[in-house]
Amino acid sequence: MTKVVVTKLEGKTARKIGAKGTAVTIRRVGKDGEMTSVRTIDSASKSFGKDFTWVFGANVTKAREENKRITGAPDSAPPKG
Repeated sequence: MTKVVVTKLEGKTARKIGAKGTAVTIRRVGKDGEMTSVRTIDSASKSFGKDFTWVFGANVTKAREENKRITGAPDSAPPKG
């Protein structure tokens, strides 16, 4: 059984996690004339945990920036429809 620990990344730990290695690739994907960046991770990577944490953090940052642009608040969801 795996033990899941949820903590805020601060100090040295946060700097160590910023490992954007070769297992992370960023691809540009287009749909209906709109380009989007998609981050992918190699599942066989030795540093999968660090890479996954980095990609997740980058995605959260991007979502908060978009929410702030749309609603004016970083932690609220945009209205449906």
